[in-house]
Amino acid sequence: MLYLALIMGLVLIVITTKLTQALKLSSIWMLLGQIGAALVIIIVGKLEISYFNLIYGNYIELGYLTIPFSLLFLVGFTNVMNMGKEQNPLILLFPCISLVCLSISAFIMGYSFVSITGICGILSIMFVLLYGYFSGKAFVGRTLSTSIGFIIAVLSICLFKTSIVTIYIPIFTLALPLTLYYLIQDKITSVQSITVSSLTAILFGVLMFIFPSNIIWYLIVGLTILLVITQSSRKYRFI
Repeated sequence: MLYLALIMGLVLIVITTKLTQALKLSSIWMLLGQIGAALVIIIVGKLEISYFNLIYGNYIELGYLTIPFSLLFLVGFTNVMNMGKEQNPLILLFPCISLVCLSISAFIMGYSFVSITGICGILSIMFVLLYGYFSGKAFVGRTLSTSIGFIIAVLSICLFKTSIVTIYIPIFTLALPLTLYYLIQDKITSVQSITVSSLTAILFGVLMFIFPSNIIWYLIVGLTILLVITQSSRKYRFI
């Protein structure tokens, strides 16, 4: 059912995003579409965060906060890739790296849904990159970027239930490189800024598989604070 729920959620996001842009409606309608897609994942796919495991073997029960927390998680990470204007197709390297890390982690944990969906997402992104390269068109708009963000959000929530440390993947292989890209894109060329940001994403992705979980947790807390601070500036805001 989770595969069906994911497809239904993607269709809902694509329809609401396209209609909002075509009819020039308020962006609140896109947000409502994302909330609806998240509810489909929670209700139809029966995927929610009712608890999460901590790094020392303990766990936290969310109780009545289960659905609100799950909604916030899904909608928040969906909007990490939400772009107001068309971008260079190479910017898809960020979610591609994130999906690679998610797929490897899922394979290690034995979570077939995440690994299979992640591989499909990687192949789709590679197709878009090849199309953009040979056609020379800026192919990455809000509909595509939001859809990719939604897929990463769903895969992240699957692994998040297993270990809280997996929240590291979407934050530091996607959100942080995107913030870095927006920070330096006016100082160097677009290709150079994407290259630097992609190398940063690869570095953080490799660190997850090298360092122990407690060090990763300290990185999560420290760099999350840094990301939150950057969101005070509209120029570097991604949420």
